[in-house]
Amino acid sequence: MCRFLIFKGKEPVRLSHLLTKPAHSIIKQSFDSRLRLDRRRPVNGDGFGVAYYSLDEELEEDGPCLFKAITPAWNNQNLEVLAEKTKSALVFAHVRASTYGVLSETNCHPFTYHRITFMHNGGISNFPKIKRRFLAHLDDEYFNLIQGSTDSECAFALFLDTLQKMGCNTSDKHGDFGHATLRKCMVQTIQYIKEWTGEANKLDPCAEPSILNFAVTDGSSVVVSRYVTSKTDEAASLHYSCGSSFVEYAPGEFHMERLDRNQDVIMVASEPLTFERGDWTAVPTNSILTIKNQTVLLHPIMDEYFQEDPLYARSSTLAERKGLMGSVPLSKPLERDVPPLEREGRSRPQTSTAAA
Repeated sequence: MCRFLIFKGKEPVRLSHLLTKPAHSIIKQSFDSRLRLDRRRPVNGDGFGVAYYSLDEELEEDGPCLFKAITPAWNNQNLEVLAEKTKSALVFAHVRASTYGVLSETNCHPFTYHRITFMHNGGISNFPKIKRRFLAHLDDEYFNLIQGSTDSECAFALFLDTLQKMGCNTSDKHGDFGHATLRKCMVQTIQYIKEWTGEANKLDPCAEPSILNFAVTDGSSVVVSRYVTSKTDEAASLHYSCGSSFVEYAPGEFHMERLDRNQDVIMVASEPLTFERGDWTAVPTNSILTIKNQTVLLHPIMDEYFQEDPLYARSSTLAERKGLMGSVPLSKPLERDVPPLEREGRSRPQTSTAAA
């Protein structure tokens, strides 16, 4: 299925360092997913999108820049040129393998509304059976906002509708609703979907759980869920990485540097961009990750699907079968970890400081 990537940094990064250059960038994941445990759908070729917030305060006022296309991400020259010439400190990127909806730009993620950006990895269970109820819940403004035919865009409309009913002005050009408000809205959006699909699934004994990895930002805070309507299954994979900088130490080979305790760079990804286990931490299933300024917060979603036992091993079978499970591989020795004398071909006992 889909893959998404979020970058939030104190300093802007060239988009190519996220999208095209890394050996396992999100664009390369779309056709060569070496970490994907499932091979049912080997490519994510049903379009892509990238939303990035401008460095120019005047241009940034009413939302991010947005570039989407239905061509495979690896075969779009415009994206390659754009990524090499553009910098941003907040980036949302998504590659799509469709489940609901035809191949069209309106069905490509991310979705935006003024300052708010949203994307989804997963699927809403029995969506055709609850779509009418879903849409009937929305105020006209958000009902009319929907242009495509995906469950994901409907989920975005529901999030906006919920945020508005919580007392926030979703059209505010400055955004910044606060991390706590966005997180509360995310939990409520999941609650609505859980209730509606639960009712439909009672009549369908073969129905599978909903997988709701949602990501949203107001241009300041970022909130990401890793969630499945099951007490025994894993949700789609989700990882995060923090450090002082994301650097290229060899052509196509990147690493998260940690020169101090600062989290100047935070990335969240369905599938890691590097091949070092020590770079990435898995987000627990049925929890919400929040980026407040440059601090990462993790909150469990305490509902009927919450597992109180932290050692309980959920099954990854569902996520693997749907192509939604990527793993963090064992580290490989890095050239930057090899002592200088050895790189120059001189004799020295072999060493490596790569993480185990």
